[in-house]
Amino acid sequence: MFGMEPPVITRRRTRAVDVGGVVIGGDAPVRIQSMTNTLTRDTDATLTQVRALVVAGAELVRVAVPTKADTKALTEIVAASPVPIIADVHFHFARALEAITAGVAKIRLNPGNISDRDQVRRVIDAAGAAGVAIRVGVNEGSVVQRHTGPQRQADLARPLHELMADKLAEYLEVFTEAGFDSLILSAKSHDAVTTVAANRLLAGRWDWPLHLGVTHAGTAQTGAIRSAAALGALLCEGIGQTIRISYTGDPVAEVLAARELLASLRLRVRKGIDLVACPTCGRLEMDLAPIVERVRVALADVSESITVAIMGCVVNGPGEAESADVAICAGRDKAVLYRRGQKVRTVPAGRIVEAVVAEVKKLADKEPGRQSDQAQVN
Repeated sequence: MFGMEPPVITRRRTRAVDVGGVVIGGDAPVRIQSMTNTLTRDTDATLTQVRALVVAGAELVRVAVPTKADTKALTEIVAASPVPIIADVHFHFARALEAITAGVAKIRLNPGNISDRDQVRRVIDAAGAAGVAIRVGVNEGSVVQRHTGPQRQADLARPLHELMADKLAEYLEVFTEAGFDSLILSAKSHDAVTTVAANRLLAGRWDWPLHLGVTHAGTAQTGAIRSAAALGALLCEGIGQTIRISYTGDPVAEVLAARELLASLRLRVRKGIDLVACPTCGRLEMDLAPIVERVRVALADVSESITVAIMGCVVNGPGEAESADVAICAGRDKAVLYRRGQKVRTVPAGRIVEAVVAEVKKLADKEPGRQSDQAQVN
């Protein structure tokens, strides 16, 4: 196998913030989080989804608490959750106080949605006394809501990323006055370029950890591209200490996408199969797509970090076979199976999936807990 170059991403150092035992910032890896889409007051449904997110790889989970019934359910949810719970608070400062009392590890707060500074101070005092972190966030949709008339028009006339950074600075005044520093900052837009520009400003102005995300990014089809464009660009610049990829639908898909993004940038260890597949072209002599899908499904339960390449011709096949742990180079009616660059045997087309799966399982059994050469711990 080819030797891998060392990681090229140098992360910007920030303060370390403890969120229920999970450190964000400092020397900690980029943390993966997601948010439930259940009614939080439905305790069973919420905990079921929290556990599914954790299995997928989430290290923190946020829940919505728009009503008192939701915050009432938090005590049980916090006690049963395998990871720290974050309460998502908008408009009603009382929900934040109730969530803190219930034992959440962090509050997501948008001061732009709570106009009374005294109410915000009460939340800060309660969080400080309980050791609860606070994410102070600005979103494109709420950044101008507090102003009307000429001030609103003036806000709308400014570049959005600059306005978001300045509004955040305004929000932070009350926190710095209170001496509260267990802060995580965020600035989100549905637009990838705006998100990148805003977070560059934040990273240049403050040393608190940054939560990265593209807000209301859409379905997995559009959200994956928008999120990868914005978050990938920022992470490559060393910006960002925790991420949430946002999709419309099942949040488990968000976590899987976040894991893949971080693993692709060598910011987290890849867990499970890294499946490399031929892009397909006119050189193919067999239908490769169903073979790749069958291999993916058959190896979904493998937790070791193993690179598998399914290639369809002699142009790229040998090179991928050289660098993969297990590889197949398909031709007409047959394929050559490789293990770490060495030819193992030739297999008929009808037994390709069987041969690849058997070779991977053999390697996994021989080296349990193995980390891929391409996986780097940040």
